[in-house]
Amino acid sequence: MSSEGFLKEVQAIGEKFLLKLQKLPKAEPVEIVSFTVVLLFIVTVLVLTIIACSCCCYSCCGCDGRPEPRHRKSQVRPAA
Repeated sequence: MSSEGFLKEVQAIGEKFLLKLQKLPKAEPVEIVSFTVVLLFIVTVLVLTIIACSCCCYSCCGCDGRPEPRHRKSQVRPAA
């Protein structure tokens, strides 16, 4: 997908979202609750993604931004 097509798609989604927000005060309670649940789901997924990425980067790079050296693997030998 080209960048222009992607931008048009994002703009269309944004316009639909704004239209939905404008109609929300006149909506039925079921519609308001369902919209809130969907919005809460989207926010939760984004927050969990950010947390997962930050934890991954932290464990990989450490606090100072340099990669940590890999620990040596010790071989386990069966008892004789």
